[in-house]
Amino acid sequence: MGRRGHAQRVSAEDAALTTAVARAQDGDEAAYTQVYRLIQPGLLGYIRGIVGDGADDLAAAVWREIARELPGFRGDGPGLRGWTASIARRHVLGHLRHHGTSPRSPGNSSAPTAGCHGAHAPPAATLSAGTAQALLARLPLSQAEAVLLHHAVCLDEPAVARVMRRPRPVIRVLTRRGVNNLARMLNPNDVTHDVARTLRETG
Repeated sequence: MGRRGHAQRVSAEDAALTTAVARAQDGDEAAYTQVYRLIQPGLLGYIRGIVGDGADDLAAAVWREIARELPGFRGDGPGLRGWTASIARRHVLGHLRHHGTSPRSPGNSSAPTAGCHGAHAPPAATLSAGTAQALLARLPLSQAEAVLLHHAVCLDEPAVARVMRRPRPVIRVLTRRGVNNLARMLNPNDVTHDVARTLRETG
């Protein structure tokens, strides 16, 4: 799927999110399940890419907070992506502080699929989740975050800037450098899917 096709898919998902979140806030359990299915792959990809092992437990804690705070959320589908990403990032940074270092060790989970594309798209890669995590662990944390928030969580540049609390020009540079560094690590003859796509989970 090309860049335009991915943009159309994300736009359709955001429209569905806008409807689902309003229904979920009214107590519709099916709508909450839809919100989870649309948001969870990107959030888990971001968390897995930064913390490695233990991502599933951390994601569960993130969703407990999301469920608790969702009635007070005000916004549309894209806003929900940014809001949930901010919650996830707070948990991720707390996890890293607790461990004292960035424990981004490769995990054993299967390689997820799907993802987002746009400016500064990551190089294509056929990778296991563990290999993708190992590559991301070689990036400075800020570059890994910028790449994952943009390409796994599907946030646009202004949203990534808000989540990371950095100016947009800085986010642009971090994303570009992160993608370029990943490209230098990969053998273009051996890859066919995005690093960020690999860290998303479809199930």
